[in-house]
This record gives sequence, structure tokens and C-alpha cells, in this order.
Amino acid sequence: MPLPTVVHPHSEVGLKDIGIETFEGYNLVHWNLNPTEIYEYALKLGEAHLTNQGALRVLTGQYTGRSPKDKFFVEEASSKDKIWWGDINQAVSQDLFDHMYERATFHLEQQQHIFVQDLFVGADPKYRMPIRIISEAAYHAIFSWNMFLRPTIEELAAHDPEWTVVAAPSLVARPYEDGTRTGTFIGIDIGKKLIVIVGTRYSGEVKKGIFSVMNYLLPEKGVLPMHCSANIGPGGDTAVFFGLSGTGKTTLSADASRTLIGDDEHGWSDDGVFNFEGGCYAKVINIDPEGEPEIYATTQMFGTILENVRLSHEDRSPDFSSARFTENTRASYPINYIPNASPTGVGGHPNNVIFLTADAFGVLPPISKLTPAQAQYHFISGYTARVAGTERGVTEPTATFSACFGAPFMPLHPTVYARLLAQKIQDHESDVWLINTGWNGKGQRMSLKYTRRMVNAALNGELKDVEFVTEPHFGLRIPKHVPGVPDDVLDPASSWEDKDAYKAKVTDLAARFVKNFEKFADQASPEVRAAGPHVD
Repeated sequence: MPLPTVVHPHSEVGLKDIGIETFEGYNLVHWNLNPTEIYEYALKLGEAHLTNQGALRVLTGQYTGRSPKDKFFVEEASSKDKIWWGDINQAVSQDLFDHMYERATFHLEQQQHIFVQDLFVGADPKYRMPIRIISEAAYHAIFSWNMFLRPTIEELAAHDPEWTVVAAPSLVARPYEDGTRTGTFIGIDIGKKLIVIVGTRYSGEVKKGIFSVMNYLLPEKGVLPMHCSANIGPGGDTAVFFGLSGTGKTTLSADASRTLIGDDEHGWSDDGVFNFEGGCYAKVINIDPEGEPEIYATTQMFGTILENVRLSHEDRSPDFSSARFTENTRASYPINYIPNASPTGVGGHPNNVIFLTADAFGVLPPISKLTPAQAQYHFISGYTARVAGTERGVTEPTATFSACFGAPFMPLHPTVYARLLAQKIQDHESDVWLINTGWNGKGQRMSLKYTRRMVNAALNGELKDVEFVTEPHFGLRIPKHVPGVPDDVLDPASSWEDKDAYKAKVTDLAARFVKNFEKFADQASPEVRAAGPHVD
């Protein structure tokens, strides 16, 4: 028996306005369903399974992460001279985008069910943008409901989407006929304010597509878009945490004594920090109920989506230790599922800006304070390192550089964002810290206990009057003493028995920094270029 169609409030802006024709008696267009209703369709259509606690488990098939090589920006007049073109921001012709958009809309017209969610992005009303997500997949609807800001009934009636995402995950592109690289195509057209997603069920493409748009639009309004988490202390002080995967961004910002603004995407305006989202998209591989109790609790809640998490055959309980489908297992949930989450999603100007890195070379100090020029340099560099295998054994570390700690989502040149960051830091007298959560010269991971103590000391102002020493290779200023942390932990050289080996590693990493920065140097100021490490 077919499921009943529930009519929900929506504006007069219909699907026909963007070229999707629907037919009464064939297409069921589901406008702005709530999670319970979407659950019914996701289960009925075979898209998901229920866990033992009522979360929704989905498998995304071939793609369990983003497909960055298949993401393109249309080379069109309004954005052509602004986008930083290259391997990350790849260009596609208007004709190819229009062709794939036509294929996607025609595909949706053949579907019995079309799910539409009208939402907002940006918690600050000054910069809030109405968006619309259209997909054949019910689970994309609940993902969007979780991740973006949800309008009131009155706002839904007047909703006029500024940007529209059209997702056709079961449509596979034909490279030889369509001209695409693979069967997957993600295209962003700044001029037409459209995003088309074809050939991938991975829901992160929806979220990151909108994030990329915000990163393009906001700098012209004087707002710095940031790939970071943010929280507020008991005294009202705001802190932001930048960091790539594996550096501890989520763990260190999720402090029960501080209010969580958001865990991934924010803007820094003339009024302060605001969250882009209404939810969280957390990695849950090997999640520890004791170490991350708030996030773990969300995985046991109705409304949460668990992506690519293995379920026990006995009772459908999630097995977070399993990487059967991917290491990139995820949970999507509304931010209010976190007990200490901010109800407004806004905070003041950051007193402290923290760059997190996991240095596997064993040479960066666990905490250092950056000058404004160094802040720009390290922000543009976006360094961390990855080590295969266990946390011990740093014989072959791999340096990873991702500009602005989020290069895949930054359409403009990194120096645009870096200059905005420098201006914000100067205007609001923010302190900037580089925190290394990686390894020391003995191949041991930095103690989380000591890292938390150093972060809290920085946030609480305990390091305002301490003496600093300047490390000679990167020019980083290291506090001589942090309460609760042994002094020898603060000096990376002290963990090396072989001083010649230490110097060789320092030189190696410094050279990698210098080499990576070459592609940004032509648009960086002399002060910023000089703020990097020195190679003998």
C-alpha cells in the first residue's frame, strides 16, 4: 500500500522554476517532511535500516567520501576572474554543466518520489542564505534537515531559495557520451546559483557544496569563512579551532565546560563568530563512549544518521570499531543533540585562535604563540602529517598541506582568506596559537592530558605573562613554563637523543614548508613570506 502524501508548507517557488516538470498521479513531491516522515520513506524505499536505538543506518555504496577530482566550477563571467583555478578548483564549460543539469532534472522527473527541503545556511540573520535541497533519496532529505538551519512554518511559506542543490545519486554519467571524467559529476554554477550532484550517494557532497559557495560569497562582505570548530567559555570568551582530520579538532573543542557554537563551518563577521550549520557531521570510527560521551550519545538517538557503520547481525547495534565499509564512518545529527550546544549558533570575536597540527616529524613544539605574519603563513600552509600504522614509529611521516585548513572548499586564492584573518586578529587583538598534537622525537604521541592543559592555559589567559623563548628554525615562540606541564615537554629538541638526527628532521620539514609555499608566494606580502622557516 502506498505511503500517504502529506502536504507541508512551502513557498510559491516551485520545481518548475528551475526546470523540473512533475506529473500529477506519477511524481510524489515531498515538501519539507519532518524526520519521522522521512524515516518512513527511507525504510519503505530500502535506503536504510534502523539500529537497535532508533538511529538510521545508510550505506552510500561505491563512494564513502567526497570525490574531489569530480568537482568543478563553471567557468562563467561573474566568477571567472575571482576563482583560484587549479587542481582543486577545476573549471568546467557552461555547456557541460548545462548538459549534466538537464540530465539530472530529467532523471528526477522519472522518479516516483522527489524529496525537497527548504532550509537556511548561516546563523547570523545578516548573512543567512535560503537554500533548497532536491533529491531522489529520502536520506538526503533527513541529512539536510539535520545539517542546515530549519525554518519556522511562517518562514517556509515565504521561503525563496537563493541557491538550489539538485542531487541525482542513482544517475551515472557516461564519460564518453557526456564528457565527464567518471560516472560522478559535482558541478557548481556561481552565475545560475545551482549545484548539481550526479552519481554519488555520499551526503557530504551536499554539505560541502553549500560550504564552498559560502566561502566564495562571504569574503566580499568582509566575513571570513572558516573550516573550524568554535566554542564559548564560562566568561563569554570565544575560541576557534582550525585543524585537519586527525589533529584533535573535535575532541579538543568538545569541552563540557564550554558552550559549543559548532564543530565544522563558521563565519567571522564584524559582529563575531556564527555557525553556518544546524547540525554536526562527526567521524565515529572507534568512537570512545568515555572519551567522547556527548558525541557517542547522539549515535544512540532517533533522528541521527549513521553512514557506512556496520551493524551487528544479532541486535543491529552499531559496531564503531569496524572499518568494513570505510574508515570514514560518520554520524549526522542536529546540534541540539549535544547538551552544551549554543541555541543561537553565534558568539563574540575570538579571544584565541588555535591552529592544530599533528606533526609526525617530532620537531614542532606542542604549543607556540604566533605573530600576525606567522599566523598568515601557517594558515595558508595548513600543515599536518599522517603516519601509516600505529601512533608509534615515525620513520616515514607524510607531510600534508591543505591551505586554510580546508583547501578543497576554498574557491578563492588562500591569501584572500589569510589577509581577512590577519585583519580580524589585528582588529580584535586575538592571540594565535599553534598546538602540535603529534609525536615527539621518541616516536611517542603527545599526551592528550598535557595538550588539554596547554589549550586551557592559553584560553584561560594563564600564558599572558610567562616568558617565551624563540625556536631557531621555524621562529616559533615557546612558553618556558605552562602550569601542569613538565618544562621538558615544551621543548621538542629535548626528546631527541641524537641531536644531529633532530637537526636533519627540522631541516627536512622546513624544506617541505618552503617548497609548499612557493605556489602562494607571488600573492603573499614580504612579511608573510619571511615568517616561514629558514632552511640552511
